[in-house]
Amino acid sequence: MLGINGGEAIILVLLALFLIGPERLPEYAEKLRQLVRSAKRYATGATEELRETLGPELADVDWRKLDPRQYAPRTIVRQALLEDDDDPPARSAPPPRAPVVRLAPGERAPFDTEAT
Repeated sequence: MLGINGGEAIILVLLALFLIGPERLPEYAEKLRQLVRSAKRYATGATEELRETLGPELADVDWRKLDPRQYAPRTIVRQALLEDDDDPPARSAPPPRAPVVRLAPGERAPFDTEAT
């Protein structure tokens, strides 16, 4: 509900009751009801006009398939690059590690004077 939780809504209602006053509150509630109804009529009219303009093609569109929130970025890139191939790419072997060199007791680690 517009990012407002229950506690905040109660505070807003109490604040409106305090600021508007109990005498004018029914009048403002009626105006709010009319505003909500007109907004709903406007949205319904816009939807109907869009359906008439686009015709039967609008009914064939799967809007859930086009919702970007359902995709992870990796999935989007993979589908864009592979297009017809839906199989995930094979993982390659990790690069080989450098061999571990053990120092003899008392031996100092190599020191590169140019690197520091």
